[in-house]
Amino acid sequence: MAEAEAVPAVRELTYVRAINEAVRLVLAEQSTAFVAGEDVAGAGSVFGYYAGLLKEFGPERVFDTPISEEGIVGLGVGAAATGLRPVIDIMFMDFMGECMDEITNQMAKMRYMFGGAATLPITLLTMSGAGMNMAAQHSQSLEAWLCHLPGLKVVMPATPYDAKGLIIAAARDDNPVIVALNKMSLRFKGEVPEAAYEVPIGAANIVRRGENFTIVTYSRMVHEALQAAQELAELGVDAEVIDLRSLQPLDSETVLASVRKTHRAMVVHEAVRFGGLGGEIAAQIQEHAFDDLDAPVGRVGAPFSPVPFSPQLEKSYVPNAAKIVAEARRLLGA
Repeated sequence: MAEAEAVPAVRELTYVRAINEAVRLVLAEQSTAFVAGEDVAGAGSVFGYYAGLLKEFGPERVFDTPISEEGIVGLGVGAAATGLRPVIDIMFMDFMGECMDEITNQMAKMRYMFGGAATLPITLLTMSGAGMNMAAQHSQSLEAWLCHLPGLKVVMPATPYDAKGLIIAAARDDNPVIVALNKMSLRFKGEVPEAAYEVPIGAANIVRRGENFTIVTYSRMVHEALQAAQELAELGVDAEVIDLRSLQPLDSETVLASVRKTHRAMVVHEAVRFGGLGGEIAAQIQEHAFDDLDAPVGRVGAPFSPVPFSPQLEKSYVPNAAKIVAEARRLLGA
């Protein structure tokens, strides 16, 4: 009797380990790549996702910078324009206020203003989101700022698989790509192949198929939306959940195809609801699929307030599955 073939074990990594593996593979693959930022070398970053890279690749390719976000981005722009492929780190998304001139007027514009003669293969990693009681200056989700700037690509991975694949895709791209990670996702586990692979920038992922309600979301809210979809199923609502993954460029076709099937839609994000990406997505749905809608497009986002420090207030502030279910019930008249 022939022996049964061994089934290979599923390889799982945490989100933080997937980030580390992606950057390590980028440095190994690209001799002109380097990592620069505050505390990325000796400390491996405050969240640990560059741990071990200094020892493996040396101080010429993984190095700490002064505490100057403007200087870090300026370094990245200059290095990329002269033939290198920098991976630069802005510790918290909130700190982009310190370097928005470099991002807005240099990083996003240089390739256009040089008629394509200069390429800017910059990968910028940063950390977004609330939930760790880090208060108003370390907890924001400011992706709408970045998506409003022509010349930038913006991705926000929800899973370890997508974190690794999107970082590698960003590092191989000849345009500046901002990878906004999520601090509350660092311990999430998921299947991650060992080899290098890309998750295509600009392609959404349908993480749950459904027939009569569409939830469009990204980053940590994907997990809240999936939980909400389970609760809605008990009410007879079969919700489809779309993880955008890429915010700029935006995969509008996947969203519109889903809405044309389900006839109802809601957009969910952790960022402040007013002026958030949800407004743009809702507008596109109503422009291109208005006749398919059986109800207005719903939106769930944070209230128009700085992120509170108090754990209880912060918990109340951040959108969650219960708020998604409540908005769905309102739209359904249930």
